Formats: sequence, C-alpha cells, structure tokens
Amino acid sequence: MSPAVDHTAQTDDQPVVRLRGVGVRFGTNRVLENVSLDLHAGSITALLGTNGAGKSTLIGTVSGANAHYTGDIEVGGVPARISSPTVARRAGIETVHQKISDGIVPGLSVADNAVLTDLAVSGRPVLRRSDTEAAARTALSRLGLSWSDEVLRADAGRLGTSDAQLLVLARALRGRPRLLILDEPTSALTAAEADRLFDVLRALRAEGLAILFVSHRFGEIERLADRIVVLRDGSPALDVARPFDWHAALEAMLGVPTELQQHVVAPLPPGESVLSVRGAVLLPGAAPLDLTVHAGQVTGVLGLLGAGKTELAEILCGVREAGTATLEREGRPYAPRTPAAAQAAGIVLVPEDRQRQGIQPGWSIAHTVGLPELRRVATAWGVLRGAEERRRAAAVVADFGVVTTSVAERVDDLSGGNQQKVIVGRWLATDPQVAVLDEPFRGVDIGARRTIGTAVRARASEGKAVVVLTSDVDEVLEVADRLVVLVSGRVTLDVAAGERDRATIVAALLDDPHHPEESV
Repeated sequence: MSPAVDHTAQTDDQPVVRLRGVGVRFGTNRVLENVSLDLHAGSITALLGTNGAGKSTLIGTVSGANAHYTGDIEVGGVPARISSPTVARRAGIETVHQKISDGIVPGLSVADNAVLTDLAVSGRPVLRRSDTEAAARTALSRLGLSWSDEVLRADAGRLGTSDAQLLVLARALRGRPRLLILDEPTSALTAAEADRLFDVLRALRAEGLAILFVSHRFGEIERLADRIVVLRDGSPALDVARPFDWHAALEAMLGVPTELQQHVVAPLPPGESVLSVRGAVLLPGAAPLDLTVHAGQVTGVLGLLGAGKTELAEILCGVREAGTATLEREGRPYAPRTPAAAQAAGIVLVPEDRQRQGIQPGWSIAHTVGLPELRRVATAWGVLRGAEERRRAAAVVADFGVVTTSVAERVDDLSGGNQQKVIVGRWLATDPQVAVLDEPFRGVDIGARRTIGTAVRARASEGKAVVVLTSDVDEVLEVADRLVVLVSGRVTLDVAAGERDRATIVAALLDDPHHPEESV
C-alpha cells in the first residue's frame, strides 16, 4: 500500500486555500455571491450562518461538489479548478459532511471503508485484508480509537451514527490533508466524544492543518475557533479573529439587532395525565422506568447519546415494542403496535434522523407535508387533491418560515434547518394531542431553533402535551416546563423547570455530582 502524501507542510504565510469572488448559481437562484476567504495553516476557522445562508454550498464548492462556480480558487498559492471531490482530495482538501450516511458504503467492512478513498486518489485497489486492516487501525488510532478485529470486519452499514462519523473522520485524516472541512461534526457525538474530537483538532492545528469548522453551537466555537466567518444570504457578513463579540456575530447572522441571551419560558402548570408508561426497560440491564406526560406542558427529556431517549420515544409512539411495560392514554390501556396506531390515538413522533426516517428522497415539500394525512388530501377514491396538499404545505412554509421558492421544490434540496422545519411542521399540522420530538433542534441554527421552540410552546399553551428529547442542556432549558434527565436508561432528575441551576442539571446528566461541569 502506497504511503499517503503529506500535504500539511507550509513554507510561508501563503493561505492554504484562497477564494476570490466565488459565486454559485442554481438556475436563476444565486446561492453564493462574491465570497472571498483565506484559510491559513495552523488555524481553525468557524463558518457560521443561518440555514440557507450558503454554508453547504460554499463547502460543496471548495470540496469539488459544485464544479460550475465563478471566481477563483488557489491552493497553496497556485490557481486551481476544483472540479470534483477527487480533484479536491488530490489537492489536499478533505471534507466530512453532515450527512454521514453518504460517506459510508454498506456491504463493505469497516476496514474497507476506512481506506476507501485510496482507490480514488491513487488508483490502486487494496487487495490483502491484512494490509487493509493495518491501514484502518493506523487511521483510527489518530482519533484514539482501538476497534477490535471483529468490528473492523463487520459491515460498516451497521455502525451507529456516532461510530460512523468517527470512521469517516478517520478516513479523511488518513490522507494527511492540508485543509479539513467539518460540517456539524459533533451533531451525533456524546460530550465525551466531542471533547476527544476537539483534542484531536487542536493537535492537528498544532501540526499545521487548516480547519474549516461548521457548527451552530456558539459554545463549541468559543472553545475551539481562532476566527469566525459569517455568511448571510450567500455573502460574507463578518470575518473576525478572537476575541469574539457574539452579539455582533448573531446580528450578522440574522441581519437584525438582537440580544444573545437564553430565552426564558413562563412555566405552564401540569394538566391532566394524557400519556403514561410504567415499567419500561429502555436499555439492557437498566431498571424499569415510569413516566407520566401531562397536558398543557412541555416535558423535556435530556440525555446523552445512548441514554435511552430514542428508545423511550419509540415505545411511546408504537415504533418499538413495549415489552413488559404498560402504557395508558388518558387513563385507558394504550398498546400501539405501529406508528399509525399511535397517530390514530393522537400521538405522533418527529424522529431523530430526518434523512433516514423523515424524508422521501425526490419528494416535493407538498408531498412530504401531506404524507401523514393522505386521507385528508385525497378523495374517497384515492385520488390526490393537489390543491389541498399544496394549501397545507404552504401553511407549514408560512408558519415555520421555510426558505423555499415553491412547495413544489424537492425537500432534499432544502438546507438542513429548513428540512427540519418541514418535518416538525408537518407533524404539528396534524394537530396531535401528544407530540414527541426526538432531537428536533439537531443541526439547525439559532433562528430555526427559536422558530421550532415557539411552535412547541404554542402547542402546550393550547392545552396539548409535547415531549422534547435532546442531548443539549441549553436547548431543553429554552423550551421545557418540566425536565427529566436520563442516564443509561434511568431517571436521575425529574423537576419543574427553574427548580435547579444548570450545574445541577449537568451533574445529573453526567451522574457525577462532584464534577458538574466536566466534559461539557
């Protein structure tokens, strides 16, 4: 196996990658306009912007996905035409995209996936399994991972989201790139895994790597970045080095004066019990869990990856068998065997993974919104009523501020945050009595987060029940009336919002009262 080319050596202050007047147009829609940006060795640049600001298009352009850009790109001081991802890799530009499933080839082993780009860059296939596994171990060790032979030989398509993300990152680093682009890299990681990633990125920065880091989490950027660049409406709105003025950054993102402060809700008192579960075993070996959800209240369930949040959501909504657990809906036995049965009982689920579980590729916004209520958008003979479908979709677009040209636009062509608004909006538009939202704020900017949060609060104020499951402390504090903390499938805290300070909540989340802020 040929050794990887080390692109990281830098002999002067010449930017690793320089953009000058870069623009991208999709049809009549100009997505990027006159973007100029220098990315230097040994520096972490954070790219910020609301969903639809052009971040993904900029990343795609630098990584070779948008070949028909205007303007100029230089790599190492030399003009370059980044016409494909392969050209970008050969120039030393590696990208880890937010949609991790696109970077994994199911059916191939974990080891094969770890060295997958060798063929594209060198043209030489890897034939011997021993060489492949040795190369995979070397790549993974850079992230402090020591996966067993059994894992290396397993089908990569069976990896969880977090492990798949780490695998794709290890593969990107294997080529010793000069520029590493990370799009929302911590969205599926636990706090401990994110800390480990940050340690790796700091070490790579010290080695001279240029890093472009996309995140909606200001806390992460404050900890990690040397510089922030804000895009708004496809153009640069701010480019500053430390120390960061977050009020200015937020104003540059949104385009209007605003206050950067935690939104404080006026807690709503609990109403009648509308949904309860007793004796639910969320994880192997975990103690049985009891939970009651009340009308007119947002119940926030906080837990890290692997805490059992998704298992709880799926039991409540008929996706997962309840086992020996018993459920009641308004005091009567409730045993949904399918999500359709749960929906018939007035309970809906907004799933954690919108790409795999919420979106049909190629479908329009109108079709996507209309799917949960086909009987209402079709005639008694099963003929789709297009006008009604479009009307419902237009209402969701208006209510949630979805950035789109038309409800006929493909939902998978929207930015991640706008996709999330469509998915959340379509389920809330069914007027459920209980809405269960699993990680509804993942991968969305602060503006989209507040839009979704406002809609959630409105549901509760109308007397409906909402369950929001998240791994982010600040997200749950912004929206919940009641806070339930899950650790390894068990409840470590169950209090009304405002009864505990943030440090106590974090301690319950980590189940370690002696070090409440550690790893967060």
